[in-house]
Amino acid sequence: MGRGSLTGALSGLAKSCHPGPTVAVTALVTALAVAAGHDTSGSVLVAAAILTGQLSVGWCNDAVDAARDTAAARAEKPIVAGLVGVKTVYVSAISAFALCVPLSFACGLLAGAVHLVAVAGAWAYNLRLKATVLSWAPYVVGFGSLPIFVTTGLPGGPWPAWWAVAAAAALGLGAHLANVLPDIAQDVAVGVRGWPQRLGPSRVRTLIPVPLLGASALLVFAPAGPPGSVAWAALAAASVFGVAGTALAGLSPRVPFAAAIGCAAVDVGLLLGSGVGVGV
Repeated sequence: MGRGSLTGALSGLAKSCHPGPTVAVTALVTALAVAAGHDTSGSVLVAAAILTGQLSVGWCNDAVDAARDTAAARAEKPIVAGLVGVKTVYVSAISAFALCVPLSFACGLLAGAVHLVAVAGAWAYNLRLKATVLSWAPYVVGFGSLPIFVTTGLPGGPWPAWWAVAAAAALGLGAHLANVLPDIAQDVAVGVRGWPQRLGPSRVRTLIPVPLLGASALLVFAPAGPPGSVAWAALAAASVFGVAGTALAGLSPRVPFAAAIGCAAVDVGLLLGSGVGVGV
């Protein structure tokens, strides 16, 4: 392979790993690890396990969807654009997963098992579940497992507070709805009929704020003690994002998605501030 071809393939792999979500989830979980009390080496291990898992999921997604993306003429996809081959992306996905296994168990046996269940669920979503009424399940399980993965890897293996797990799971459900919303029409056209596609765009737009605001409420009211001024301000901000996303949905199909990102960012801040409730 010439230098130009290699550079093009690497560029295609970088784009096909879904770099936005990969970087965001890796950064979030690493920050959670720090907030929960991991030392530097523990936080680096958490970051490496999450990064390899997310890379494997992103590459798996693009490889599995290659035929549908080609049929839909989605030229923004690296495989469709000819930047990288399907086989290369498949091999990269499997290689990343192979690295993810020992890195996950290096964080602790229980923590590793929890993380690998989440990654396996994401692969199941790519391979089959995304086109079924259970498309929401891998997101709920995957996000909900993150606080458990982070805390059970600490000395003594403490569990996070129940409300941290429930809030993370609700955040996952909102992420699923917001992620799918802009592409519902294209998905239906190529035969992908997951839970959001069956609900339809208007119902999904209305539903998106519910789990996200539910996560906000849990993170504000469930921890012991009265909410502080920062918590109240965060809840107010999340509510504004939620209402705006629904009220302004007619302006653009991207508005509810952008509002969901804003609401999710507030929830992530609340989750980080809580330290995932270790020992609560």
